[in-house]
Amino acid sequence: MQHLFDLVVRSTDIDVIGHVNNAKYLEYMEWARFDWMCRQGFTLEELKRRQIMPVVVSIQINYRKELRMLEQVQVRTSVVKIGEKSFVVRHELYNQRDERAADADVTIVMIDAVQRRSVPLPDDLARALADALPSGQASG
Repeated sequence: MQHLFDLVVRSTDIDVIGHVNNAKYLEYMEWARFDWMCRQGFTLEELKRRQIMPVVVSIQINYRKELRMLEQVQVRTSVVKIGEKSFVVRHELYNQRDERAADADVTIVMIDAVQRRSVPLPDDLARALADALPSGQASG
């Protein structure tokens, strides 16, 4: 199941070349990821209560098309892989013409917020991730 997150490119997202700065693509992906997690019940408050935090440990990104000011963008997020302590999501950014502007695989590890060490994914998060896997794809 894919999560959809819509946004509009703002003037503060533009670099000196006149298109969206490369770092903003990552920010758009982060907004979408946290929106998905919140919708699964993993709000910042809930994560703090459980004393766990998701930490990005790897991003493999491909920039494919320019995004420009006031363009409508849709971030499509899907779960790619689930491990014991980590998971991978794929973000795909599409412009208003439905052309893929960027895609990235983001590996996230769950850590204990106090000990600052990786911990197993909470059962309810692992279930939500498994439910979001494409049909027929196994975790591992």
